[in-house]
Amino acid sequence: MFCASAGAKTVYALDQSEIIYHAMDIVRENNLQDVIKLVKGRLEDTKLNEKVDIIVSEWMGYFLLFEGMLDSVIYARDHCLKPGGLLLPNRCNISLVANGDIDTHKKLIDYWSDVYGYKMNCMKSEVVREASIDVVGSKFIISEPCVVKDIDINTCKIDVMDFTSEFKLPIVKDGILTSIVGYFDTFFDLPNAIDFSTGPHKTPTHWKQTVFYLKDCKEVKQGDVIEGTIICNRQKSDVRGLSIQLIIFGKTHKYILS
Repeated sequence: MFCASAGAKTVYALDQSEIIYHAMDIVRENNLQDVIKLVKGRLEDTKLNEKVDIIVSEWMGYFLLFEGMLDSVIYARDHCLKPGGLLLPNRCNISLVANGDIDTHKKLIDYWSDVYGYKMNCMKSEVVREASIDVVGSKFIISEPCVVKDIDINTCKIDVMDFTSEFKLPIVKDGILTSIVGYFDTFFDLPNAIDFSTGPHKTPTHWKQTVFYLKDCKEVKQGDVIEGTIICNRQKSDVRGLSIQLIIFGKTHKYILS
């Protein structure tokens, strides 16, 4: 409806879920049914009558790439967009930063050291394996961030979910490293450029941050630099999910996002 109100001659709106029927009612309620054409189904299974000038999509998932919705945007770009057309957003990146939230680590991880008097340390590896989605307080951030992936939506391919990147996180204050936090920034490179961040220093969004907890914490000092490698892959058993490895301090930490 924003596109229609901005002057678009025709708007094609696609969604696979049942919510589209409510969207149809809303469109009629606002007398936009002559401009907005709603289609229930996958874009890949839909044939439009014409190519379009602009593609607007909120495809971003946790850690940017979770859910694999970028695949549909790439398909739309390659099959439905006119030459020279716009993609909104057109650019994104993923960053990592070091976190020193000791209390949360104790609650989630150290808890298993003594459960009503019983040792359950074997559970720690299982708990940290699943990346957490949570809002991280900026007061716990102990390093500068590092961009580990830049994505140009105009040119990226469907293998964009598979990448390896080295990173360096300069420590800015003494603390205990408890996790590595991932987030993304999104850019609309227009004459009046717009961007927004899901980072811990910004206003929280529904994407929150992606937290990769370490089983064992490590003391760090201001001036230290955490050097490592991140390996991200689409899960073979779940095309919407991600398998992520962080290699730091000579150890490989494996996580899933599903």
